Order: sequence, then C-alpha cells, then structure tokens
Amino acid sequence: MDIWLTVVLTVHVLVALTLIFLVLLQHGKGADMGAAFGSGSSGSLFGATGSANFLSRTTAALATVFFLTSLGLAYMGTHRPQTTGGSVMQGVSAPPPAAAPKPAGDVPQPADAPKPTKAPAGSKANEVPK
Repeated sequence: MDIWLTVVLTVHVLVALTLIFLVLLQHGKGADMGAAFGSGSSGSLFGATGSANFLSRTTAALATVFFLTSLGLAYMGTHRPQTTGGSVMQGVSAPPPAAAPKPAGDVPQPADAPKPTKAPAGSKANEVPK
C-alpha cells in the first residue's frame, strides 16, 4: 500500500506542477485582440488559434488526472491499514482509579464502642452553654 501511495503522490505533484506551467503559458481572452493589430502573437509555435486548442485540451486532461489523484490520495489516507508497530503508549496500562475519601461523619465505630445516648428531654444536658 505504501508503494501505491508513493506512486500516486508523485504523479499528483508532477501533474500539479505541469498544470501550473500550462496555465501560466496560456494567454487570456483579451490577447487575441492584440494579434489583430499586428502585435506578433500570431507567429507563435502553434499558430494564431492552434495554441488555444492544444493548451486548453491538455490543461483539461491534466485537471482530470489531478482530480482523480486527489480522490485516490483521500481514499488511501482514510483507509490506511493498521501498522504492526503501534503507539508508544500501546503497552501502558491505565492506573486504577483512586478511592474517593470518605466524609468525616461516616467513620465506622468499633463494635465494642458505647453507643451515644440522648439525654432526657427535661435535663440540662441538651442546653447549649452561653
């Protein structure tokens, strides 16, 4: 799978550079007006209109290849098989969760400890000293 990724990526970069070159090589729509007044662009390598057809068809074909390689790279990036190497943290186990501290009021009493008793309602033991 890595070989195909390298091949598709190399084709993608070469097509992208060629597309940039072809787009910069083409002249705009307004450049034909200059040829009518004798600017000299009609004496090009492909003739007055031959370059527009050849360059535009080549650009369209390379744009299609660029689009397909982009889709291929996206597919290969999302459907990559799991590697055997794994992560650095793959073998580390998580520590056990720490026990939450119990509130002070819920301290268990020993079995032989005397139980707290309430004072009778009329006694002065329930009064708060001032």
